Amino acid sequence: MKTSPRRTSLASVKRSLLAGAAVASLCAGTAFAQDAPAQRAAPASDGLAPGAIYLEADKVERDDARPRTTASGDVEARYDSRNLRADALVYDEAQGVLEASNVQIINPDGSVEFAREIVMDDQMRAGVARGFAARLPQNVKLAAASAVRRDENVNELNRAIYTPCDICADSEDKTPTWSIQADKVVQDRERQLVYYRHAVFRLFGAPVLYLPLFWHPDPQAERKSGLLTPDISASDRRGFSYEQPYLFVLSDYSDLTLSPQINAKVEPFLNARYRKRFYSGEIDVRGGYTYAQDFDSAGQFGEQTSRSYILARGAFAIDENWDWGFTAERASDDLLFDKYEIGDVYQSRGPYIADDRRLISQVYAIRQDEDSYLSLAAFDIQGLRPGDDDRTFPTVAPLIEGRWSPDVQLAGGRLRLRANAVALERDLSPSSTAAAYVPGLDSRRVVAQADWRRTFTTQGGVRVEPFANLRADAYSLSDVPLTGYDSRTETRAMATVGADISWPFYRRFNDKTAILEPVVQLIAAPRPDQIQTGVSAAGEPLYLDEDSLAFEFDETNLLMADRFPGFDLMEGGLRANVAARASLLWDDGRRATVLVGRSFRDREEQAFPERTGLRDTASDWIVAAQAQPIRGVSAFGRARLNGDTLDVRRAEAGANIALGRGSGFFRYLWDDLDINGVKRENLDIGGEIFITQNWGITAYGNRDMVQNGWVVRDVGVVYRDECTRIEVIYRREDTIIGRLGPSESVAVRLTLATLGEPIYAN
Repeated sequence: MKTSPRRTSLASVKRSLLAGAAVASLCAGTAFAQDAPAQRAAPASDGLAPGAIYLEADKVERDDARPRTTASGDVEARYDSRNLRADALVYDEAQGVLEASNVQIINPDGSVEFAREIVMDDQMRAGVARGFAARLPQNVKLAAASAVRRDENVNELNRAIYTPCDICADSEDKTPTWSIQADKVVQDRERQLVYYRHAVFRLFGAPVLYLPLFWHPDPQAERKSGLLTPDISASDRRGFSYEQPYLFVLSDYSDLTLSPQINAKVEPFLNARYRKRFYSGEIDVRGGYTYAQDFDSAGQFGEQTSRSYILARGAFAIDENWDWGFTAERASDDLLFDKYEIGDVYQSRGPYIADDRRLISQVYAIRQDEDSYLSLAAFDIQGLRPGDDDRTFPTVAPLIEGRWSPDVQLAGGRLRLRANAVALERDLSPSSTAAAYVPGLDSRRVVAQADWRRTFTTQGGVRVEPFANLRADAYSLSDVPLTGYDSRTETRAMATVGADISWPFYRRFNDKTAILEPVVQLIAAPRPDQIQTGVSAAGEPLYLDEDSLAFEFDETNLLMADRFPGFDLMEGGLRANVAARASLLWDDGRRATVLVGRSFRDREEQAFPERTGLRDTASDWIVAAQAQPIRGVSAFGRARLNGDTLDVRRAEAGANIALGRGSGFFRYLWDDLDINGVKRENLDIGGEIFITQNWGITAYGNRDMVQNGWVVRDVGVVYRDECTRIEVIYRREDTIIGRLGPSESVAVRLTLATLGEPIYAN
């Protein structure tokens, strides 16, 4: 027998040192080759070449007769960037068995395994660990009476517990927020699944659910089929409701989520979502279906029929410059999304966006490079608002827009060319009634435009930007009310010249900088030829305006030569836009800005709607401010004031707060005459605040102040920690025209780390 001295390092007899590598492989699940690589590789971060083993111990004994190698006393081994520590390690070469006691293994990814005893074969294919525990990626903790490695792919735990929650050994309460206890847990690395037999879910230590068989994806798996977080609620519309999503991973590039919604008072509703990535793009298709009666807060009514929706999009790259895509949005019922509480409906899925409670289906192709842009599109709209008639919405096909900025200078300035063409077809005029059919106006338009701009800066700091614009339009109209629903063709042209003049003043005050910037924009152009399409009941002319209906006059377009986003309404004449902007910028990031401005023209422009504030020779006043007074807090406000009386005609304000213990927001909008010709006043407010580190209160409300009712208001209690988020939300909806109210409901939202979406806690 040979004995090495204290703290001896060995590297001579490799087989005798395989014990350290074998013990590490039991928990790490990785088989290491015993033969050195044929070619010398670069050393690892610990200084060892690939395949090399380093071992230290107080005592190492070698019995050549048996043969057996024993290391004892502060055993430490390094192999393949893994560290192993143990009290003792014995390798019996004759039987091909190794044993270790009080083992700790630290893996390259930071995960750690512990075991009281380990027995394993020297081929590192199978083994047993007693008193096993592990801390894995995603903060997952495992503990078991014993761990068995069947082969390279299957690990088995007996009398085990699984939790991603923190467990503090120094705390009086060592119970995790949630855990799964099971008689047996099997980790199948090949299928990337973890199976449980006789599983008991515990929440705050109390058993809440028993399943004889349960499985979920391996926490280290990127994507795997399985149950997602359910949605549980109870309301006076649908009664008790349970929606359970299940994710089917079809391939590395596609998946399908089925979310059956089971309701106590109404028929079930099936939601589905299919996603797939291609080498050139992706598609995302959502849909839902039920066969049921209609219902509201009072109950069900009407005949049973199919009710469904689709929300789909696709986007693909043809080459480095060309993209194409589509959206498909349709619903069988105006209030289908409200009735079944389907979220994330009214959002951007393509380049063209409809208003709130409107769905848009489109197909488009876009080419873009450094100097040019070209888009071709077609779309139509479905309205879900009260009184919407889809026959009054135009079908837009085609819509073509092109821009080109040549990489050359013209008279020292930048030149941009622009072209636009569109055709709109509608079946019915909005002025139609049940007694009188009025055909919808159809229009086709072609626009060509050239812009030029140059910048000068004087030695005194005055900035002057002269500009010029040439534009020509051609229109073809049919079913024109002004001509007895006949057709006609019109052309028009416009030449505009002007200059932007600004003179910023700077002043430094200790830890801040003050900036005062007066701005004047002077514009000269002929009187525009607006296109008249009819006469109102009051005898006033009606002008063509298909593409600027949602226009709002504010600080974003105050200093623009042509404010309207579309082409139908044209600005001309002699004009002056004036504004003054003041800013205060602190060195620590705080800031505040205020802008005041107004527009003047030589004559009134009757073609502009009264609600815009631009019809008179002197426009409404524009006032806007924004500030970041402290870190995590930002606020803004804007208003349009009557040019004569200074009465508020439109006002909007909001704030966002994100501090250590909570976050919140509010939005307020007041409009004396919106795009639909009615008064609008709305408040949107919400947030959450944590009274303690884990417990908080959440609230949200949306109030229609014109109808004097809450569209929705929520209040709830939230618990969160590093592995759990639990919300209990009470919701109340009032009677709002075009909505479903009144209604009351309670929803429970439970999210568990590694079994659903991630948990984020401060």
